[in-house]
Amino acid sequence: MSNLPDWARALGPTLFMARIRSAPDDFVVTEQLEIEFSNDGEHDWLRVEKTNANTHWVTEQLAKHAGIKLGDVGYAGLKDRYAVTQQWFSVRRPSVDGTDWQLFEAEGVRIVEQQLHRRKLRRGAHRGNAFRIALRGDDIAPHREEIAERLAQIKSRGVPNYFGEQRFGRDGGNVDLGRSLFSGRRLTRNKRSIALSAVRSFLFNEILDSRVRDGSWEQILPGELVNLDGSGSVFSVNEVSSEIIARCAAFDIHPTATLWGSQAPRGTDSVASLENAATAPYTELCDGLLRVGVNASSRPLRVRVQDLRWELEDDALWLEFLLPKGAFATTVLREITCLS
Repeated sequence: MSNLPDWARALGPTLFMARIRSAPDDFVVTEQLEIEFSNDGEHDWLRVEKTNANTHWVTEQLAKHAGIKLGDVGYAGLKDRYAVTQQWFSVRRPSVDGTDWQLFEAEGVRIVEQQLHRRKLRRGAHRGNAFRIALRGDDIAPHREEIAERLAQIKSRGVPNYFGEQRFGRDGGNVDLGRSLFSGRRLTRNKRSIALSAVRSFLFNEILDSRVRDGSWEQILPGELVNLDGSGSVFSVNEVSSEIIARCAAFDIHPTATLWGSQAPRGTDSVASLENAATAPYTELCDGLLRVGVNASSRPLRVRVQDLRWELEDDALWLEFLLPKGAFATTVLREITCLS
């Protein structure tokens, strides 16, 4: 990712060089979805295992097999392509007889479970994702004690909630796509969405980088918008009381930063000034988002890493952990290793 900044790490220098995705099952993602199925209705819900296949392509294959429009297939979130992943899809039944999924075939795709439900699966409906990842390298084993210490820090403090490299495309190309959009280039609806998302993510990462560098990424500032853990709820904190400090330390609430746009509060003037300073080199991106009318929102500055476990082999560090929706496994990995 040579065209992207090397955003600041919070827990110290990386410990070793490593490779990921040496094989598909070196990177396993399992979607965490809690739902009570109605066992009736017009939607087949399918738990799908896919290998080296992206979510959009699987969606197209499911729609084609069922003989329905692409918009009648739902999923909760996009999953990594170069991995083994399990996630849920909902597919509208074209008739009372439904679809014979035993006849479904697509390369690298296997239907693991089928349920019947009244509603379509919506984006963001999942709770999070479970990861099992192998970091492979020749000099990992000598760092056992450092690895144990670093993972203990991650477990107790979490990590900065950066958007991962996937959001920005090859060599940061999705940010450049945003620049071309703001310069007047016409894009398809899908590419426009990708471009705007990349630009907002880039600006957020710049703000978070500044908070990591000044040590405030895990602290709540006066006048800041605060996120309630496990929800999208935010509220403003005018005074940082001992209760607020304790709740932050317990991961009940989190400091946030702006996902850039207009028509949404950004906290007090002092907080806004910090964010403006962090994004000052990219005024054309900020102004572009304002011109296209994207509404601002907020995102937690840190992410809690749950159920963290690890095992060290001769040439591989295996990690298992849970992340909430919207968080990236690579933001955890970059606090440990430099990926080659």
